[in-house]
Amino acid sequence: MLKSSKRSFPVYDSLRQAIIEQALRPGVKLPEDSIGETFGVSRTIVRNALVRLDAEGLVDIQPYRGASVAEPTIEEAYDIFEMRQCLEREVMQRLCRMDPKPIVKALKAHLAEERSALGKDSTRSIRLAGEFHILLAELTGSHILANYVNEIVSRCSLILARFAQAHSAECGVEEHAEIISAIAEGVAAKAIGQMHSHLHGVQDRALLNPDDDRAENVAEILSRYRTNETD
Repeated sequence: MLKSSKRSFPVYDSLRQAIIEQALRPGVKLPEDSIGETFGVSRTIVRNALVRLDAEGLVDIQPYRGASVAEPTIEEAYDIFEMRQCLEREVMQRLCRMDPKPIVKALKAHLAEERSALGKDSTRSIRLAGEFHILLAELTGSHILANYVNEIVSRCSLILARFAQAHSAECGVEEHAEIISAIAEGVAAKAIGQMHSHLHGVQDRALLNPDDDRAENVAEILSRYRTNETD
């Protein structure tokens, strides 16, 4: 599991996680008063969290209409996946210039978590799948690259929540295993090829699914993410 030394911001962190894990789906309204009551904080704190998420492209704030989970267009989806290919190609190139042993060890430990969640916890599987790519970027030692990958992976999760049809996470886990094997060999061209194929597979699975009209209870969903801290 990824470790972070960043300061905790419970409202922001919880909202972000709920969006990334697809518990809060694109288009869902995010009322400040309801969220504030759920976390026991002021609307100002909630608003600050929503502004941060808006800057990251995960929330859309409209004057006089409030905030809602962002709804990326199909054109934005293709653009984001194209940018992700560029970023993750750079990650592969950097990792293949480094000692593969500690990298492979960390990645295999994460892969074991992904496999343990298969068929048991779909929400955890979604989160772990994204964290695999964030871990790859973190292992390069570049905070800048890791931050960019973190943001674009989060936006891809939002895209999948809007457009993707349900599918087994098993294929993604096996593709991650193939990426680890390529990194272990230290051959950049092979690692880049595996990543390129994997991301295209993810993109191909992001097909429009217009039949999902589930109602969302924001307070009930966020209560599962609530912590005892305040921002």
